[in-house]
Amino acid sequence: MSDKTTGFYSKIYTGAVSHRRIRPVSHRFAYRIFSLLIDIDELPRLDKAHRWFAHNRLALMSFHDKDHGAKDGSALRPWIEEKLAEGGFDFTPGRVKLLCFPRLFGFVFNPLSVWFCYDTEDVLRAVLYEVRNTFGQWRAYMMPVDPDRAPGEMIRQACDKEFYVSPLMEMDCRYHFTLAEPGEKLSIAIRETRADERTLLAAQTGTARDFNDRNLLRTFLSHPLMYFKIVAAIHWQAIRTLIKGAPFRVNPQTQTGDVLYPAREKPAE
Repeated sequence: MSDKTTGFYSKIYTGAVSHRRIRPVSHRFAYRIFSLLIDIDELPRLDKAHRWFAHNRLALMSFHDKDHGAKDGSALRPWIEEKLAEGGFDFTPGRVKLLCFPRLFGFVFNPLSVWFCYDTEDVLRAVLYEVRNTFGQWRAYMMPVDPDRAPGEMIRQACDKEFYVSPLMEMDCRYHFTLAEPGEKLSIAIRETRADERTLLAAQTGTARDFNDRNLLRTFLSHPLMYFKIVAAIHWQAIRTLIKGAPFRVNPQTQTGDVLYPAREKPAE
C-alpha cells in the first residue's frame, strides 16, 4: 500500500549486494548500494513533487524511460502490458513496480532490474528480470507468480541461462530465483547452477525508506560514489578471479533486447 505520509507506493531501499562464486574458483565480495522501487504510474507525480528526483530529465537522481523497457524512450506501461500479453498472461494488469538503480547526475548502470506486475486486485502475478552486461546488451526473463501462494511466502522461480553476463561464467547454466514481495524489507537471491552443482550465489537486500526529498538527499550523500564503486568492483573482482585461475570466455551473444518466457518451475532445494 502507499505510504500515508507521502501518498506514494514508490520506495527507496538501502542495503547491500553480495556475490559468492563457488566454481570453478572460489571468490566472494559485497558492497553497499541503494535502489528505487518505482511505481511506473507515479512517475509524473514523483517528478513534480520532488526537488532531488526527475523523470526523463537531468537531476541529482533521475529515472529515464529509455533505460528500461523498449530502450527507445517510449512509455513503459504499454510496453510491459504488451510483453504480458505476448507471454500469455491472462490477468488484467494493475500496478507495476520497477526495482532499479536511478541515474545519478545522468549516469546509470543496472546489472539487474526487476519488474513486479500486479493484477487489478493488487495481487502479484508476474516478475520480469531485466539483465544487462557491461557490453551494452540486455535480455529479460518473465515468469508467473502463483496468485494463491500463502501471505509472506517466498517466490521461487527458475529458468535456463540464455544471456551472456560475464566472460568468467559458463553459458550452460540455470538460474534459481528466491525473492520476497517488496515491502519494508527487500530480499532477492539468485543461485546459478551447472549440472546441478552450485556455481554462483548472489543477493540483494535492503530496508525501505519513504520516497521524499529528505530521504533522497540523505541516501545520495551516504552513497555518492555508488556507480563508480559498482563498475570498479565488477572489473576489479573480475581481475582477481582471473588471477585465481578462472577461464576467460569470449562473448558469444548475438541476439539481445528480447523478453523470454520460461515455463514456471520451482527450483530443487
